[in-house]
Parts: sequence; structure tokens; C-alpha cells
Amino acid sequence: MKSLSIALCLLVTGSIFAQETPKTEENKSSEKTNELKEVTIYGNKKQHLKVESDKTTINVRDNAMLNSGSSLEAVKKIPGVITSPTGTITLNSKGVTIYIDGAPSSLSGTDLQNYLSTLPANAIEKVELIYNPGASFDADASGSIINIVTSTKRKKGLNASFNINYNFNKYQKPSPQILLNGKVKDLSWQTMLGYNYIDSESNNRNDQTFTSFSPEENLYQKNLAKFTNRNLYFRTGTNYKLNEKSNLLFNYNLNLGNDRIVNESSTTGTGIDFSNNGHSKMKNSVNELSLQYRTKLDTLGRTFDITAYSNFFNRNPNTISTGQNNGESTFFNGKIDFNLANYYLKYDFSIPFNKFNFSINTGGKFNYIKVEDKGIYNLNTASNSVVDFDYDETNLAFYVEARKKIKKFNFTAGLRFEDYKVDRIAIQEGDETKVNFKNTNFFPNVSAMYEINENMNLSASYSKKIQQADYNVLDPNNFANFDQYNTSQGNPFLDPTFFDNFELKLNAFQFVSLGGNYTIAKDINRFIINAEPGELVSNQTFQQFDKTKTLSFFASFPVPLDYFFKSKEEFKKRMNNMDNMNYIFFNVNYIKATTEGYDFSFKNKPIWNYSAQAQFILPWGIKNSMSYFILPKGTWEIYQITKPIQQFDISFNKEFMNKNLKIGLHCFDVFNTNEINALVSSTNLETKFYQKPDTRTFRISLTYNFGDLSLKKENTEINIEKNQSGGGFMK
Repeated sequence: MKSLSIALCLLVTGSIFAQETPKTEENKSSEKTNELKEVTIYGNKKQHLKVESDKTTINVRDNAMLNSGSSLEAVKKIPGVITSPTGTITLNSKGVTIYIDGAPSSLSGTDLQNYLSTLPANAIEKVELIYNPGASFDADASGSIINIVTSTKRKKGLNASFNINYNFNKYQKPSPQILLNGKVKDLSWQTMLGYNYIDSESNNRNDQTFTSFSPEENLYQKNLAKFTNRNLYFRTGTNYKLNEKSNLLFNYNLNLGNDRIVNESSTTGTGIDFSNNGHSKMKNSVNELSLQYRTKLDTLGRTFDITAYSNFFNRNPNTISTGQNNGESTFFNGKIDFNLANYYLKYDFSIPFNKFNFSINTGGKFNYIKVEDKGIYNLNTASNSVVDFDYDETNLAFYVEARKKIKKFNFTAGLRFEDYKVDRIAIQEGDETKVNFKNTNFFPNVSAMYEINENMNLSASYSKKIQQADYNVLDPNNFANFDQYNTSQGNPFLDPTFFDNFELKLNAFQFVSLGGNYTIAKDINRFIINAEPGELVSNQTFQQFDKTKTLSFFASFPVPLDYFFKSKEEFKKRMNNMDNMNYIFFNVNYIKATTEGYDFSFKNKPIWNYSAQAQFILPWGIKNSMSYFILPKGTWEIYQITKPIQQFDISFNKEFMNKNLKIGLHCFDVFNTNEINALVSSTNLETKFYQKPDTRTFRISLTYNFGDLSLKKENTEINIEKNQSGGGFMK
């Protein structure tokens, strides 16, 4: 701890050195001008990360550690982002809502993760981590938002980029892609076409104790799943400059998937010897369209932004399996037809009063989601078992948010009105379950920031949020396992969860963040594995718990190695370009969760998470990037981590041909240590869970840029706040 304190002190000293510029009248004028521009991680300094009071911005496009592979891989490597044992993503212990270009994704669960796995990381300009979102964001954001901002830079003429990631371990995983963009007069455009062919596998084991029996019964289950994911994606967008103040943006994204899963499983216990072989084929498609109009209304800074967005998603998994249960033949067939449609319309209006250091933002939103899912199943019988699920959600919202600066204080207060109407109907074996939910509520948020000096600020915030139970946790057709001893289904009776979020944070020098948050969640939903009394069948589902209180602390800070090993002048020079700096960036999280309405069979212990990212500039212009994380033993939500989860990645990147050709060599999970060992305790069942995906992967990445690269870059983007932007590939 003492050494870390010394490093932080040296960092502060180094930052002061880097910013020692005499303040002439010209400099003062320049600073005033910069203050009026949109907050961005670019400018005179080329930075990979910028910490602000309300968000942290990560540069992905120019970050060799993040810009190869998929968007999901990039997000998981970001400081403060933790992937839970159940696969969900959290940010500083709080739940996450994924936004893409300012619009919330209508997909959830594995559908969302699969979609992010097909979105290439090199299509991302930056990622914004919004820790405690205000009234301008949907109330249906449990605690924090990760906004993925896709590429915005355009050049005159025609430009192209060819990229291929060749991944391999025991499987081959090629991913070629071509990107075209350009600008003709007032029209800029961009088109991306790519294909992924990914083979992978996951080895799972469950050691289960059924406690309702006397004596207790035990089942030992093994499953080896081999995945083949093939998808073709096409993303295009245009940005038309109507006049000096207005832009019109149109985007269309298409994703076509053709996936296959092959399973080999077995179950053994007292008098039980069961084996099963199955395969599942699934075709899926995503169609997204968005239209956005953005304008400056006058020279005073008033802006208006309106966005229309629609998303259509379908998947059709078809599963066939056969097995032997103590010598008797068994079989299971399952066929699902899933369709989702989402229509989204919002507007945002910003009114600044610069004379009084005061501004008002207001806006509204209408959102409609419809899900239809029909499953037909045969478990050891020719008779069909039919499950129908319908989900309709209508959401109307309006908000107002005011900002005021008084000397060194910045205050924000907002209020969001949300009207929800959610209808769910589940029909199983002729039995109808109908749940109608209506909620009209106000969701306030307040925050205050004190500017300690030019480089440090202290902020505190509160927000009230809601999280609707999405189709992924409600749908009874949501199955992953189905045989004599395993079922998996959603729970259509789940209620929405309400959150009270409190946060206190200290930011320094655009890189250092130290703080804590406290969240009270009422009627929270958790993944659980339970069993009915007297039955040797485990059921994977979701269960509601009365209340969860989560206390967490976090710290993020860099150690600039060049301060110790380079001259003062060289260090000051490299501070202006992170691409040429040697550094290590540390992130530490402490999380303690208390769940009411749940009896732990183990001691509830707080859990820590440690991560580090490093960059080293080697001879011959080779850039070495490394990242490491470890989630030690402890209690994560309601799950006991019995063995640390950890991973170490390393990359080497080199640029050629005047930076037009980039080649990278990467190894992920070098020591093959990323596996999950957890204990899940529930009604009548205790499960020791083990999962080992094939995370150790080697990658060769190649990017070649060609076209009219010498022509001047232009950007027709209207500079308005990013939290008012929305929907689509182009900005």
C-alpha cells in the first residue's frame, strides 16, 4: 500500500509537469474556446482513457489492446467491467444496460451477448462508461450504462480498410472484414461487410445434492458442448449535411447467423446411469434501421435531436437428442420459433442560458416491444408439448433536467416520468398464465460536483431506477438443457426491480478515479438452480428476492513507467501521445452484497476484483500490450466462488508502410486458467458448478488501409452532448 501511495504521488507530480505551460493571453483564449466544445477524449492529447465526474471514456479504435476481436471482448477488458459467474456484465458492481450509439439495445441475455460477439471491435470509436445515468437516460437502466459509440471519422474520396482476425487453438476461427467509407460534397457514408466462422467448446460439470431426500441423493453430471457460430454482417450508414447547422443520418444493419451446438452429456447417481447425445441447429437474423435528425437552433447553443429506430430479431433453434437411461432408449426433440419487434422514437431539446451558467435539457420517448415465442417439445413421447409465450411492452417517457454552476460547484437535478404497460401470456399444456403490469412513476436524480482545483473534483449523486424483467428471464421456452434430469425455463411471474443508487467519487488528472457506491434493489431477480421436493430433476430458472443491498468501493489509477525510466522532457512529450507511453493501469473493486429472503448455506464473504492493463514500447516500433484480471474466492451476489477466476492476455502489434499496414500477434488466457468453480444453494438442491470454456486462443490480426488516405479528414457531426445521440452505426 505504501508503494502505491508513492506511485500516486509521482503520478500527480508527472501530470503537473506535463501541464506546465505558461498561460499567455493566447493560451487563455484557446482554453476558453475548448471549454465550449463537446467533451471528447481527442484533441491536443491523444489519450486512451479520460475520467470525468459522470463518465469514463475509453478509446477503442486506436487502442491495440481492445481493437481486435469482437465488441464483447473489448467491453470485458475495460477497467471496472466484471463478468459474473452467470455471464452477465457489471460495472463497479452495478448492473449494466448496453447502449449502441446512444440507444438502448432491445436484446437481452444470450441474444445480446451473441450480437456483441458479431460486432467487430474495430467498428467502435469509443466506449462511454456512465456510472449513475441521469434523467435523459431511460429509467430502465438498473445502475449504469455502457454506451458503445461506433466509428464517426470520414475522409474525402473513397477509402477502404481490409481486416482479418485468424483465431485458432484446437479449432480454426477466421473473421475477414472490409470497410469502405468516404465523403462526396455534403454526403458522407460508410459500409462494412464481414463474416465470422467461430468453432469453440465448453466443458461443464455439476455435482448436485438433493436435500429433500432422506438420506440425501446425489447426481454427478457432465456435459461437453461444441459450438459452431457462423454469421454474415452488413452495416451501412449515411450522414447528410443539410446546412451549416443540421444533419440527417440514416443507418441499416443486417446480421445473419447459422449456428450449431453438439452436446455429449451423462448423469450418474444411485441406480442411475444416463447418457445423452444431441445437436441443435439455429438460424437467426437481426435487422436494424435508424433515422436521426440533429440541428443547432441558434448561435446560443440550443439544440434539437430526434431519433426513430426499429429492430427486428428472430431465431429458430431445432434440437434433437437421443440417449440411454439404464439401458432404455430415450429421446428429446425441441423446435422454437422466436420473433421480436422493437419500435423506438425519442427527441431531446437542450436550452442553455450561458449568461447565468444554467441549462435545461428536456425530451421524451415512446418505445414498443413485442415478443412471440412458440415451442414444440417431445420428451420420450410422440405427443407434442406446446408452450406459447407472448410479451408486449409499451413505454412512454418524458424528462426534464437542469444544470447550474455556482463558483466551484456544479449541480444537476432531473426528473423522469415513465409510464409502463407490460402484458405477458404463457400457455403451457393448455394452462394459461396471464400477468399484466402497469406502472406510472417518477424517477428523480440529483448530483453535485465540487471542483477542488483545475485537475481534481469530488462528486456525489443519487438516482432512482427500474429494471423490467425482460423476455429472456420470463420466457418458459428459454431452455438450454432438457432431459430426464434437467430443465431450464424462464419465470413469467417476475416483477420489475426498483433501485436506489448512491455514489461518491473523486476524480483527478483525467486518469485517476476513487470512490464507492451503495445500491438498494427491491424484488431483484437472480438466476438459480432448484428442485421440487422428492424429484431428482434440477431446474435452471430465475427467482425473485425481497431486497439486496450492495456496498462497493473502487479505485482506478495509472502508473506512468516513463516517469521513472525516461528524462523529464521525454516524459512530458509522451504524455501528449499515449500510443508512445509505457504505463500500467490498475483497477481494484471491493463488493459486499447482502440478500434478504435468501438463506445462504455458506458464509457470505465480500469479494475483491483486481485487474491491470499495461503497454510497453519495444524496439523496432513494436507495441506490447498485456492485461490480467483475477476474481478471488468470495460471494458474488448469491453464488459462492470456490476458486479464483483469472486470465492473462498478451499482444504484440507492429505498423508498416507508413502505418497503412498493421499486424498483430495475440494470445488470450495464456495459462488457460479462466474457469468457473461456484456453489449455488437453493430450495431442495445444492449445486457445485464447474465450467471451462476454451478461452486459450491465439490470434493473428492484419489490417490494411488503402484509398485516398492523403486527403483531409472531415466530420459533419453536430457537436451536441453524447447522451442526446441515438441509434445506429453512423454519427
